[in-house]
Amino acid sequence: MARTVIITGAASGIGFACAEHQLSLDWRVALIDRDAAALEKARIALARPQETLSFCLDVTDEAHVNAAIAAAGKLGPVRGLVNSAAIGADQSFEATSVEGFRKVLDVNVVGCFIVARAAIGAMRDAGGGAIVNLASVSGLRGNMGRSAYGASKGAIITMTQVMAVELASANIRVNAIAPGPVETAMVRSMHTPEARQNWVRRVPQRRYGEPREIARAAAFLLDDEQASYVTGHVLAIDGGFLAGGLLPD
Repeated sequence: MARTVIITGAASGIGFACAEHQLSLDWRVALIDRDAAALEKARIALARPQETLSFCLDVTDEAHVNAAIAAAGKLGPVRGLVNSAAIGADQSFEATSVEGFRKVLDVNVVGCFIVARAAIGAMRDAGGGAIVNLASVSGLRGNMGRSAYGASKGAIITMTQVMAVELASANIRVNAIAPGPVETAMVRSMHTPEARQNWVRRVPQRRYGEPREIARAAAFLLDDEQASYVTGHVLAIDGGFLAGGLLPD
């Protein structure tokens, strides 16, 4: 029977690339996004109506999330989840409002928690599965302007590790991906030309990543044959950013 993967933030960027790639690997895909127009555009672009379902909802809405994941099981056993939904913020610590800080953590951390908790029940029924949470290099390093965003992604990393330990006995693997700068709409809205130059100078590969590069790594972590003994891991896909020391001009 075909396996189903649930992907949040699936209407664009990394989430859409993951949906596209998992379909190419013969998974069924349940797409979740809060942007109705973008979600419909993504559904049409994928052109696989028999193998996809789409749900327009906010990942912080527990009741709607629970209903969507229950409905996603119509495609086939839920064996995968990619938690990609997130919002960004590029503000100094002092300029970040309490309201703004709470909003970023609510979407990025609480939303991830709500979706994962709902998916775990479906995975238990299916005999196990794999969860990939999208973190960031900003959750591992103190990047300027990332007090809220970086804190949220650091929380994702710790939550991933706790989930991996607690869910191993249920045959559910949990890993995180920590992308560096990636060419997505959210990143383009956050990175000024000066910021882009700054990032490229510090990435040894001297470029931004592409969403498809993250999607392929997520596919590896979702695969129960290739990654059967991988859980609790944080995979940085960053062109060498975290490894960078002194770089050549």
